[in-house]
Amino acid sequence: MSDGFLPYGRQWIDDADIEAVTTCLKSDYLTTGPAVSAFERAFATVVQAPHAVSCHSATAGLHLAYDALGLGPGQCAIVPAITFVATANAARYCGADVIVCDVDPDNGLMTPDTLSEALKQLEGRPGLVAPVHLAGVPCDMPALAALARAHGLSVVEDASHAVGSLDEAGSPTGACPHSDAAVFSFHPVKTLACGEGGMVTTRDAALAERMALARSHGIVREADRFERSARADEPWWYEMQALGWNYRMPDINAALGLSQLNKLELFASRRRQLARAYDDLLEGQGAHLAPSAGRAGVDPCRHLYNIRIDFQALGKPRAQVMTELREQGIGTQVHYIPVHQHPYYVRLNGERTLPGAEHHYARTLSLPLYPMMADEDPERVVSALKVVLGL
Repeated sequence: MSDGFLPYGRQWIDDADIEAVTTCLKSDYLTTGPAVSAFERAFATVVQAPHAVSCHSATAGLHLAYDALGLGPGQCAIVPAITFVATANAARYCGADVIVCDVDPDNGLMTPDTLSEALKQLEGRPGLVAPVHLAGVPCDMPALAALARAHGLSVVEDASHAVGSLDEAGSPTGACPHSDAAVFSFHPVKTLACGEGGMVTTRDAALAERMALARSHGIVREADRFERSARADEPWWYEMQALGWNYRMPDINAALGLSQLNKLELFASRRRQLARAYDDLLEGQGAHLAPSAGRAGVDPCRHLYNIRIDFQALGKPRAQVMTELREQGIGTQVHYIPVHQHPYYVRLNGERTLPGAEHHYARTLSLPLYPMMADEDPERVVSALKVVLGL
């Protein structure tokens, strides 16, 4: 059992990772170079997608995907209320409106029913739907995609939490059988760490090309792609053919990501093992404390272990529970404040009530979950939690 502080998430960096980054530092490339291309190819293979486009964060990846799909003013993105605000913000970067969709009160996921209700606000506007695989639990993509397509909408999976997760058919998240693109995060507390980093996978070659162009200022350097002929004596020639951004992933980050990808099977197996331990320890604890909710038929690689606690019924505020757990060396977090409750979106869309999201938010608490935890750590966490809750 770990004696020290247990944060809710922590990266696993070993000697192989350090060697990969050191080798990159000694090479000719620190910014985008051969490590980026190698990471993209390897990641695409692992998630069974034809194309993978790296970028410096999942937020950048969402923006690239939305933009490449043509999202813009007069259009709309439907996003779930329980997500990090970047899922919604990327639509605002494109000048589009945002419809915040309610979620299942237990697992926090967009559902066919909540999406159907949100579609009533679409009012004929084009755009996209962005389901979020919260905590690594895949949404019902076949049903959500069918609804979106019926309304002429594109589909972008926010898979920031879900590298290593498998859907009902056993396909890895990111294969995109039902979506236009899937976006991943490599923030240190995620399953794979790049320091910062993101990846967008897609089955659409033209979409991948548009994203790759936009992530580097919209600039083309290949002579066979120039729209204006370059003279032979102008080897510096390049063309900005579209508006883009500096969203490139550096080779240093890609080298770390590629090394981390080699351990994905280990990371995923360990996360599943720890999540099962939590499930067993929390099962049957009564009506006021329940394990993390999943979805039947899928096999998540959990980024978060987000349990459900009826703080009101137990008569103990969540903030106090978190403070008392921290005093015992256990870190926790809340994922997430509902998007529609943030002041920016209140000003944009007005006050709204989304009962599923508000119920989920009121009861959720993320416990420590990361591969370097000891086998006994879930028992330490749950024992402390029960003492703090008076159970």
